[in-house]
Amino acid sequence: MTVIGDVVRELAAHFHHVVCVDDGSRDDSVAAAVAAGATVVRHPVNLGQGAALQTGIEFALSHPQAEYLVTFDADGQHRVEDAVAMVRRAHDENLAIVFGSRFLDDRTRPGWAKKIVLKTAVWVTNMTTGTRLTDAHNGLRVLRRDAAARVDLQQDRMAHATEIVLQLNRTGLPHAEHPVELRYTDYSKAKGQSLLNAVNILVDLVVK
Repeated sequence: MTVIGDVVRELAAHFHHVVCVDDGSRDDSVAAAVAAGATVVRHPVNLGQGAALQTGIEFALSHPQAEYLVTFDADGQHRVEDAVAMVRRAHDENLAIVFGSRFLDDRTRPGWAKKIVLKTAVWVTNMTTGTRLTDAHNGLRVLRRDAAARVDLQQDRMAHATEIVLQLNRTGLPHAEHPVELRYTDYSKAKGQSLLNAVNILVDLVVK
């Protein structure tokens, strides 16, 4: 399980505290994350990505010195350089929320089918949340402490991506999007959200 170890090492070179949420894994990812320098918070059973994100946010907020937190996927899709730039922008521009977007430049090439689904997700999210984002289901975000404290995710599975946008938008805190590149490797494709799951999420959100 080398990918998560590499991700943690890259993050640790720029961030003092790297926290991984183990969502009931049964492989050696916990050992790899710890060996690379991460603090691991564990779910005894798999609860889903939304629950894992909420656990990570609550853990960060339990430490008073945490001013900003970055949500970052462990599958190697995100670039540490983008996370660093987003934190710097949040600090320099006094932003409470910085959303990563793969659609603000042409570096990311998700393929036509995935792009259609992602663009549809953007439309649904913007319609249901009142926001005007260009990328709704991007896991790379920077949250200032006051914004993170307003997040209370109830969607345990992948529909949390729209739920968190809704909750953050309701804070009224200053926010911006920042261009990022997503790297679609064979590993990240295998671990990531399938097109069928994405369609199910859209149906679920529209029905609700």
